Order: sequence, then structure tokens, then C-alpha cells
Amino acid sequence: MQSLLDPAVLFFVFGVFAGLVRSNLEMPPAISKFLSLYLLMALGLKGGFALSESGLTPSVATSLGLAVLLAVVVPLLGYVVLRRWLSGFDAAAIAATYGSVSAVTFVTAVQYLETHHIAFGGHMAAAMALMESPAIILAVLMANGLRQKAASQASLPVGGAAVLTAGSSGNLPPLRKVLHESLTDGAQLLLLGAMLVGLVSGEAGREAMQPFSGDLFKGMLAFFLLDMGLMTARNLPQLRGQSPWLIGYAVLGPLTHAALALGLARLFGVAMGDAILLMVLAASASYIAVPAVVRHAIPEANPSLYFSLSLGITFPLNILFGIPLYSQVAHWAWGA
Repeated sequence: MQSLLDPAVLFFVFGVFAGLVRSNLEMPPAISKFLSLYLLMALGLKGGFALSESGLTPSVATSLGLAVLLAVVVPLLGYVVLRRWLSGFDAAAIAATYGSVSAVTFVTAVQYLETHHIAFGGHMAAAMALMESPAIILAVLMANGLRQKAASQASLPVGGAAVLTAGSSGNLPPLRKVLHESLTDGAQLLLLGAMLVGLVSGEAGREAMQPFSGDLFKGMLAFFLLDMGLMTARNLPQLRGQSPWLIGYAVLGPLTHAALALGLARLFGVAMGDAILLMVLAASASYIAVPAVVRHAIPEANPSLYFSLSLGITFPLNILFGIPLYSQVAHWAWGA
């Protein structure tokens, strides 16, 4: 309950309320974009400063390796489960959404750990960046496999040649372009670039940037969560009529992913603070990067499904209840 009294979280709740009562309160798109870039830049700097102090150690490599493993396993598991109720394209799109990560959820978790004086490694910001793209790549590969299968089934031999009776996919972006977009996304590059700056500048850079990356961080996060609350409220109506199975997946899927991350972290001896962030990353779902790429790469999928589930259900659940829950479970598992 104490976490719900955090000012940043309360601004999120207020944003949801303002959206539900149809207030004309809104955030200009340019301001919203600036706030997201600021949070990523500040987070990258914090991670770089912390990494400069701790250095590259085997524990850092272990955490990053587990992050990549989760980024591959989670979307594959999600696709297998979702394929029971959805078409292959919708299942691939939702699996990519839940296999990727939410930067805002991660930033909120970092603030939570700092507020509760729970130590964590700055390299976890790099873990977030590494987990962004694998799910997108896997989803595109799944969709291409589905198209090839449909094309082979719909082709008819005519004079020794195959003529497609299904629609051509020539207007789809090539895989190389999708890979480029997913691996060179501006927000992701900013995060890694800021981390590199923090790593190189070290303690002197931390002192110089403290007013920017430290003092302003909490207020900027609260402002951005207000905007996210408004966006969440706008997307709630899209959940009407959705299958109860999908609603259940949006709630239970993240909990399952967090439990998987917890088990791996405990098995490989990851520090408690890093394990909490690993759980948060595994439990989060992308509502920016993945929808932007998947909308063009898998046009056969229904955008209202993967966008409304991640932003309308999973994001608020993680912000309001998930982060403190993962922290408490980790404390219990580590005996802290």
C-alpha cells in the first residue's frame, strides 16, 4: 500500500481518473516525446555511472545473459499459449509485445528501488536495451513462416510453375529493414549512448549531471506517468468484448514471466536488486517500440489486441501492484 502513495504513482492514478471522466487535460505530443527521451537519457547516465564504479564483472555478464535468454523464451512461450485462441499473426504480435519490455515500467521500478534503498547494478539498463529487439525479430520470423505456409498451400501448379492464389506480400517491409528498425531504434540508441557517456565520464560526470539526471528525475517521471494515465484511460474502452482468455493472459502471463525470471536469478546467484529488475523486465510489455514495428511488419495482426492488452491491463497492473509484489517476493526468496 505504501507504494501506492508514491507521488509518481499517484499522478498515474490521477491521469487515469482524468481520462475516465473525459477531462480535456492532455499532454502535447512534443512534451510527451521529450519526457520519454529525458527518462531514457537520465536512466542511461545513471546506469553508466554505476557501471563505471562497479566495472564489468562475471555477475554483470550473468545478468545480461539471463536478460537475453528471457527475451527469447518469453515470446516463444507466449506464442505457443496464444496460438490456442488466436490466429498465428495475432499470436505472434501479442507474443512480441509481451516478450519485449516497457521502459517506463523499468524506470518506475528503478525509482522504487532507490526510494526503498535497495541496491542494484547500473548494467540493468543495458539488460533492458538487450531485451527490446529479440521478441520483434522472432515475431517477424514467425509471421514470415506463416505467410510461406499459406502461400505454399494456396499455390497451384500451372505448367510446372506455382501461381499464388493468396494475396502477395510484396508490399511488406523486408526482414532487413525490420531488423534495422528494431536494432537502431532512436530511444534504444539514446539509452545505450547515455550509458556509454556515464561509463566514460565516471564520478566527475555524475557530479556534473546530478541536477539533470538526479534532482529532476522524480518530477519528470511523475509528469510522464500522468500522461501515461491519460493514455491508459483512452485505451480501456478497447478491452470491451475481448476474450476472457486474453484478459487472463494479460494478467497471469506477466506473473508467470516474473516467476521464471525469479527462478533463473535465484539459480544463477543474481543479486536481489538485479533480480527484482529482471522480474520487472520479464513481466512488462511494450506499448511503443513493438506496436510501431509490428504494425508495419505484421499488418495481418489486429493492433487493438496487442496495444490495448499491454497498455490497458499489464502496464497499470505492473505500475500499481506488480513492482512492489516482485520486490516482496524477491525479499522472501533471498531471505532479506
